[in-house]
Amino acid sequence: MGPLPGPMDVRLLLGRKISHVSLRVSISISRVGRAGSAANDILSFLAVARERSFTKAAAKLGVSQSALSHTIRGLEKRLGIRLLARTTRRVARGMGGAIASFSPVPIGLLTPLVLKLAARNLLYDKLRFAATVIGIVFSIVLVTVQLGLFVSFERMVTVMIDHAPADLWIVPLGTKCFEDPSLLDEANRYRALSIEGVSQVDPILISFAQWRMPDGGTSPVLVIGSDLRAGGLLPWNLVEGSLDALLVPESVAVDRTYLNRLGVKGLGDAAEMRDRRAEIRAVTKGIRSFTTMPYVFTPLERARAYTGTPGTKVTYLLVHLKPHADVERVRSQLQPVLTKAEVLTAAEFSSRSRSFWLFGTGAGAALFAGALLAMVVGSVVVAQTLYASTKEHLYEFATLRAIGSSGTYLHTVIVAQALLSAVAGFAIAFLIGLFVVRVTSDSALPVLMTPALTIILFLLTIVMCVISALSSILKVTRMDPAMVFSR
Repeated sequence: MGPLPGPMDVRLLLGRKISHVSLRVSISISRVGRAGSAANDILSFLAVARERSFTKAAAKLGVSQSALSHTIRGLEKRLGIRLLARTTRRVARGMGGAIASFSPVPIGLLTPLVLKLAARNLLYDKLRFAATVIGIVFSIVLVTVQLGLFVSFERMVTVMIDHAPADLWIVPLGTKCFEDPSLLDEANRYRALSIEGVSQVDPILISFAQWRMPDGGTSPVLVIGSDLRAGGLLPWNLVEGSLDALLVPESVAVDRTYLNRLGVKGLGDAAEMRDRRAEIRAVTKGIRSFTTMPYVFTPLERARAYTGTPGTKVTYLLVHLKPHADVERVRSQLQPVLTKAEVLTAAEFSSRSRSFWLFGTGAGAALFAGALLAMVVGSVVVAQTLYASTKEHLYEFATLRAIGSSGTYLHTVIVAQALLSAVAGFAIAFLIGLFVVRVTSDSALPVLMTPALTIILFLLTIVMCVISALSSILKVTRMDPAMVFSR
């Protein structure tokens, strides 16, 4: 373009003061020329910045206005962005003849330019950027699987308690979890029925047994026995058969997830437990054990026969209260009349089971350790890549410092690089996570992703990448802007 006549008002979009000039600049630099050319261009730019006029700057430099304009145009072309916003308004003077400070630039103009510089730095070496994204994806997918298993594990340890219709649970003294094999004397049932406010008490039996397959193989199972007519802990999500079918002698219900493990194909197939025939009359969907041990539902008396439990023993008593009965009052009256038993609400029993399996056994700690390891690996990969990228563009950052960019501005660029890497990595990891969830949906231990978990994973990705950028920020902080002139 030709020379620009007349006094020009030059607005800079840089974030630092240069010789009484308040500069607000957003610059996107990917590469600057060699030392001599870069130094001359920067000096020319600084002269225009101070004078806010091409005419005055050209006079001070001893060059023509057209030559100065050509130099600035060339610098802008190499940088790939317009450094000076030129208008035909005259420059306003402040007190003492000093140039007045410029109006602040809206943040909306700053952000896109910062992101542009960050994107250029990342994409300058596409292989390095790909390595960064792959590192983030690997880390987040591993964290997704670990936390997804944790969420699934947490839900599965209380699935039976959550589906049992009970206001209070009478459990053997010292019971730690739902799968505890301790037994109660059924006489406690009749003592509980004598308490005012109690309308019904349903006995259930939980016990282990050996499932003998038609081919002779065996598999441990957890037998759950309830009174089908009175209620209790009955199978749900039936996809084949019915509850009434379990009233037929030698009938049981299993989940379709475990059919292959149990050596059967579906309805009508039979196996044995304690030399007693067990024919599948109902099939459920999604009733899975976190221990991967199959649940087998059957009537109470048949469960006693399959497990060898005495007829006077049960595992739990489910207490149903009358409408408007006070839970705490009934509970306080129940406890003294029971022998070797304690009374818990459903929430208390769920919490006790969850705490035992997640923390008492170390299973939860193992899942957390896996997620933490994934975060560390991802952080190291991202930190190395961002540091290498910053080192590669160190002269460009030095150029920004030389023309007046603040340290905060450069730190913002580096953090923007980390955020762009985080978004790219999380997007891919999220899609892979959805695939993993779908593939494992029918497995014995599925991976779950809830909206809350997705938000947590995204925030973890952001935090991981920003923390990884600290080494790059330290490198830029210690950088000498004068190095641009010695390149």
